[in-house]
Amino acid sequence: MKKTALVLAVLCVPVLVGLVLIDCKRQEASGSGTTSTTSSGRSDANSGGYIRFAWWGNNTRDERTIKAAQLFMEKHPGVTVETEPAQWDGYWAKLNTQAAAGSLPDIMQQDYQYIAQYNDRNQLVDMNTYAQKGIIDLSKWSDSALSSGRLGGKLIALNLGTNALGLGVDPTVLQKAGVTIDDTKWTWKDFEAAALTIYQKTGVQTTVGRDHAHMNWEHIVRQFGAPFFAPDHKSLGFTDNPQARAALKDNLDMLLRLRAAGALYDPEDAFIAGRAMEEEPISQGKAWNGFYWSNQHVGYVDAGKKPLEYYIYPSVNGLQAPFGTYLKPSQFISMLSASKSQDLAAEFVNFFINDLEANRILLAERGIPVPTTVREDLAPRVDANMKYLFDFITKVTPFTTPIDPPDAPQAGEVRDVMRPLLLQCLIGKLDSATAVDEMIKAANAVLGR
Repeated sequence: MKKTALVLAVLCVPVLVGLVLIDCKRQEASGSGTTSTTSSGRSDANSGGYIRFAWWGNNTRDERTIKAAQLFMEKHPGVTVETEPAQWDGYWAKLNTQAAAGSLPDIMQQDYQYIAQYNDRNQLVDMNTYAQKGIIDLSKWSDSALSSGRLGGKLIALNLGTNALGLGVDPTVLQKAGVTIDDTKWTWKDFEAAALTIYQKTGVQTTVGRDHAHMNWEHIVRQFGAPFFAPDHKSLGFTDNPQARAALKDNLDMLLRLRAAGALYDPEDAFIAGRAMEEEPISQGKAWNGFYWSNQHVGYVDAGKKPLEYYIYPSVNGLQAPFGTYLKPSQFISMLSASKSQDLAAEFVNFFINDLEANRILLAERGIPVPTTVREDLAPRVDANMKYLFDFITKVTPFTTPIDPPDAPQAGEVRDVMRPLLLQCLIGKLDSATAVDEMIKAANAVLGR
């Protein structure tokens, strides 16, 4: 942004477009190329207290996170927090562009499948240093809660909430169709039967997730003792597992039967990237289901402006061990090694994970918080939707097995090469057996480079 002198006598209109603005006095952030203000109205160029925080999410998360950042600035006069929300699909591409330009944020929301990749490039700060200094308080964190964010002896990420993969369901549609589901024992055959009945009775279709080839496939192959990625990340972990491959073919055949019956929502539309929750089929009443993580459930309820239920994922074996489901950090918070304000960034991280006022604003939208003090404080405060998720995590826990190691660094590219082949199958241009073979072959070609 070209620097210009602004006459401050003009009328100011406060907005939230990636920046947290406390008043309408506008100053240009030093070196940031954007306009922002501190909570006291002073330019961060004068105060020196300037950090950027990036995350992906939804409207609910964005609003709450921005309010929490405002609270941090109120508690730290002279500090500016620039907020950078994004949708999932655009988030990682934006960060890649920023990394190439040397302009990564100070703090980022991180995901389990990407932490190894960022760690390998030495882009993340070892937060053990700040824990030892007492800047980040981890006294209420169990070792198991910290373990998922450790790699190579470094604490590079802190879990923002416990999460599990499941199925969002519109109960009104089920009721109209006369369908009841016991999600503690249902199978994909039960899922298919429910989908057909719902379509026949209501005309509402069944949708498939854009990342079906990763999320659903991972859930299926884990039931046969195989990880999605091989431990050495040089191939898919189920490449030589005939039972897992057969189950994947069966799953595609099931979807093709739904398509033949008219019960499958248009896969080409379902696979559109960058779609807001408000535009998803379940939010618009075009589908009775949605495949997403538990921490997204509140966002979907808000987006659709209607009650939704959240079910344990259907299984191949009727929820018998080994289970496909695992408890996963919903996302992490990490500090970037390129940051020039690491001490301030560490203070913000500590505030974000431990401050009770902040977490009363955030209200566990990212998942069930780890610190016991935060959980105990929130328990009587959360609304019915969040209490529902607290109960869901309790319900699903007995049907989980330990999480696999972090995804291969090429995980995003693997999804990108598998998705078009899956789509070709779902629109009838590839048979299921060929699709499974070609998707595995394409993924292994990426991993084997």
